[in-house]
Amino acid sequence: QVQLVESGGGLVQPGGSLRLSCAASGTIFSINAMGWYRQAPGKRRELVAGITSGGGTNYADSVKGRCAISRDNAKNTVYLQMNSLKPEDTAVYYCHAQVATYDSYRFNDYWGQGTQVTVSS
Repeated sequence: QVQLVESGGGLVQPGGSLRLSCAASGTIFSINAMGWYRQAPGKRRELVAGITSGGGTNYADSVKGRCAISRDNAKNTVYLQMNSLKPEDTAVYYCHAQVATYDSYRFNDYWGQGTQVTVSS
């Protein structure tokens, strides 16, 4: 089994910064893509940023220039640095990873439990 545990959410004022972390644990053989999604009340879950196993990245247009995704493959951890936060960034942020385990060696999708980010004065 695989668990994704997020941390780093909270309340921040507009213009502030937060760094989210997500650590994967379990019987992990390999991790392919990792990423961060978010879901605001009444809205669909959307991709914020993704990163491949080789370090290639992609971002939603709404966060380009304000966010940076990175990963530490040795720690099975992905990070999201968010700067110049806006009230519209308020959402529950979910970590996602494509993980192959020693049980099946097939890549499956796993999700974290979500961490709340609130941007408000």
